[in-house]
Amino acid sequence: MTTATLRLATPTAFERILQRAALGLSRHVDRRIAARAERRDIALDMLREQQARKQDPRALDHALAQMGLPRR
Repeated sequence: MTTATLRLATPTAFERILQRAALGLSRHVDRRIAARAERRDIALDMLREQQARKQDPRALDHALAQMGLPRR
């Protein structure tokens, strides 16, 4: 009876394969989440930097002149 009980308590080969697959999938998803969060942080930093830059008041006039349009 003890042998039968021990055999029922341990996972089967198929269950071990499923556990390894689930663990691998979980790691993959965790890496994707972390990479997406890192890309988001970088994008937010770039946006903050872009918004913090002092705007050149002549930039619009220069762009209009390049397109051949009259300046403001």
